[in-house]
Amino acid sequence: MMASYRCVVCGYVYDPAEGDSASGIAAGTAFEDLPDSWVCPVCGAPKTEFEKEG
Repeated sequence: MMASYRCVVCGYVYDPAEGDSASGIAAGTAFEDLPDSWVCPVCGAPKTEFEKEG
C-alpha cells in the first residue's frame, strides 16, 4: 500500500489511490513519483512541505 502525505501548510492529504486529477496525476501514482514541479492543489506549497502520514 502506498503512503499518503499531508501538506504541513494547509492540511491537504495526497492520497495515491486517488491521485490529483486536476493536475493530471493519475490514480495509483506514488507521492515519490510526482514530478518535482508538482505543488499542493489547495495552497500551492511545494512537495518539500509534505510529510508522510502514519
